[in-house]
Amino acid sequence: MANLREIKKRITSTTSMKQITRTMEMVSTAKIRRALERAYAAEPYKDALTDVMLTVAQDAEAAGDAPLLARHDAEKRVLVVAIASDRGLAGGFNVSVAREAEKIMHDCALKDEEVELITCGRKPTEYFSHRANVVMHFEGISAEPTLEQARMIASYITHGYTAGDFDRVEVIYHHAKNRVDQVLRVEHLLPLDPEMVALARGPRKNEGEAPQRISSSFRFVPSARVVLGNLVSSYVLTVIHQALIDSAASEQGARRKAMHSATDNATAIIATLTRTYNRVRQASITTEINEIVGGANALEE
Repeated sequence: MANLREIKKRITSTTSMKQITRTMEMVSTAKIRRALERAYAAEPYKDALTDVMLTVAQDAEAAGDAPLLARHDAEKRVLVVAIASDRGLAGGFNVSVAREAEKIMHDCALKDEEVELITCGRKPTEYFSHRANVVMHFEGISAEPTLEQARMIASYITHGYTAGDFDRVEVIYHHAKNRVDQVLRVEHLLPLDPEMVALARGPRKNEGEAPQRISSSFRFVPSARVVLGNLVSSYVLTVIHQALIDSAASEQGARRKAMHSATDNATAIIATLTRTYNRVRQASITTEINEIVGGANALEE
């Protein structure tokens, strides 16, 4: 059995760790509100843009002319955008994104498809640096993503897909349902079609609600192709930006949940160690009393 000094040392170190995890939980709780508000504020624009694009995409001739709506003859190259965190201590937040990316890479390998990665966050960048072909990476801004970052990613995607550098684009990130729950999402970004756009649309009030389509006749100036091309480019940028800020909110929620569990575990460990300390101390005192009584009896004899 451990001596009193060792048990006391473990109690002290666990108490210090509890203070750290409790502080990190409070910091994440303070940050998650602003991050969620930012994510929720961007959803209406994404939904409105999706509705307008679906309406324009009903014109079959315009849809066929738009390069970003055209399907390539064969899918040989796939681009995966993996969005995670710069920091750890967030439970399985980073691990789940990496596993999903590896699953896509494995499925593509079975089909003889090449995979390129864009990683957002230091953790996925470090993990895939020697495991995959990382063509672009961002570090240090996972908690505060910028529109410029989204523009760089969207520009690479639109130009690369138009030039035929890759034939499919997938986006992996966590969606923050609320302050507690996060859901891993895999969005099929390109090639676009009305059904894929409907599936990629953001959360709705009613689960079965379909995207709205404006039932009116439009005259496009200069042409439907130009209008749809601009809408698709804006849509790609909006989806990437929404995914970045949604992931940032999910990161704070996941860290808050992980630190809350760590704090509870530390409390339970401290309680167990305290009971052990008291038992050992009581046993030590009892032993000392018995030795004193035995010594006194020996002197009397």
